[in-house]
Parts: sequence; C-alpha cells; structure tokens
Amino acid sequence: MTRRELAHWARQPVQVVVGLVFPVMMLLMFGYLIGGGEGVAGDFKDYLVPGMLTMTMAFGLEATMLSVTQDLGKGVIDRFRSMPMNSGAVLVGRSIADMLQSAVGLTVMIGVGSAIGWRWNHGFASFMGAVGLLLLLRFAMLWIGIHLAMVAGKPELVQAVQILVWPVAFLSNAIATPGSMPGWLGAVVEWNPMSATATAVRDLFGNPGATGDSWAATHADLLALAWPVVLVAVFFPLAVKRFRDLSR
Repeated sequence: MTRRELAHWARQPVQVVVGLVFPVMMLLMFGYLIGGGEGVAGDFKDYLVPGMLTMTMAFGLEATMLSVTQDLGKGVIDRFRSMPMNSGAVLVGRSIADMLQSAVGLTVMIGVGSAIGWRWNHGFASFMGAVGLLLLLRFAMLWIGIHLAMVAGKPELVQAVQILVWPVAFLSNAIATPGSMPGWLGAVVEWNPMSATATAVRDLFGNPGATGDSWAATHADLLALAWPVVLVAVFFPLAVKRFRDLSR
C-alpha cells in the first residue's frame, strides 16, 4: 500500500512539486516581502524559519484528505477491503507515504532556510530533536486529515474543511509573536499546538523565540510532546472506526 501511494508521485509530479514549492514561496514571501519581527530579539529570519517549518507540517493536510476522498469516491478502498489483506494496511500505507513526503518537504525547507541565511546554533542532537518534534506534529495532523476525509467522503467537501486549516496555522506564533497581539488573542495563540511546537523547535535550534511568562510559553517543550500525542490518541481510533464502518 505504501508503494502504491509513492507510485502516485511519479504519475502526478505537478502535484508533488506544488506541494514542495508552496511552503518555500510562503517562507520567501514572509521573509522578504512582508517582513515583521516585532518583539523578536535578533534576526527575524531565525525566528521565521522554525515557524514556517512548523506550518509546513500542516499545509500537507489538504493533499492527504484529497487522496483519501478520491479513493473513496472511485471505490478503490472498497476493492481493497474485499481482498485478502489486513484492512489496516490501507490507512497505514497512506500514513507512511505521507510521512515520507513530509520528510522530503521538511528537507527542502531546511535547505532553503539555510540558503537565505538561517542557521541552527545548537548541536546535531538538538537539531534531530527539533526535526522529530516537527514530524510528530505532522503525524498528528495526518490522522486528523484521514479522519476528516472519511467524514467528508467527497473531494468537493474537502474544500470546506480546508478553510479551517489556515486560521489554525496562522493563529500561532509561527510568524508573529504573541506579545505583538491583543492580550486575549496572544493567550489563544500560546495554547495553539503549532505554537508549542514552533517554540520548542526554536529552543532546540538555538533561535530567538517569543518572550512570555505564561504556563504555555514556559512549558512549550512539554506541550510540543503532549499535544500531538493527545491528537493521535483521539483521531487515530476515530479514523480506524470510521474506516471499519464504511462497509456497514
């Protein structure tokens, strides 16, 4: 099932390229065209790049949902379910392929960030820890996407769910510091799972972060682990149950 998903890359190269280029365009746009950095100590790019790496882990959610709904609409999943194979392989194969694509996208973004002057200032172990937290967030977002795709059922309905991704992504400290926002909005931003990952990743990279004395800001490393685990614990069983109910 994983090979099947990877084979789609060769058949749909434009979609793969767009998925890789879009986060790069966002990084360059915010880094050079829009700018910012209010409340950031140091170079804004050192603050921005870890935030954009975090946002990249959410941007691929739409592609996951679209692939699942297309398989549902074409009856592909029903044919797989009739074969002598573990039914869970369909979801697991999808998740493995998605994680591989996310790793490739993350590598591209790190390369582009390095090209525009971003650097991590801590050792290799901290670097790999940051990458691990980013992929953990992606894994959680993946199962949210799989579940929502099976709930939506049709590619046309995915667009309605896509609208929710952007507010969640931008309602974080990926681009702007909570201190530059109104008090109530800053508090909401600090508790966003993406904010926790972005803050923890900045700490591991040794990049400047948003200053704050709230519990969420001072325990971002804990939340960066807890949020994805909670999200997987909720949406993985829901996705499996929804998948099993498709034949009923």
